[in-house]
Amino acid sequence: MSKLRFALLVLAIGSSGHAVAQTADKRGACKADYDKYCAGTMPGGGRVVACLNKQHDQLSDACRKVLDSRKQQ
Repeated sequence: MSKLRFALLVLAIGSSGHAVAQTADKRGACKADYDKYCAGTMPGGGRVVACLNKQHDQLSDACRKVLDSRKQQ
């Protein structure tokens, strides 16, 4: 994955106002799932999050928790 694409993934999954460590944890929680299910998805406009949500039942527990916490915000 290119550095730009990875950075965009961080922005798509992370939310502003969180500590850098929390953002890194969120990015890491979904990276493998992104690579497996959404690698062809172009970041921006919530497309990565939407793609991951479509695969919700197959995602790792850590990634599901990240996505679920986004829904509660």
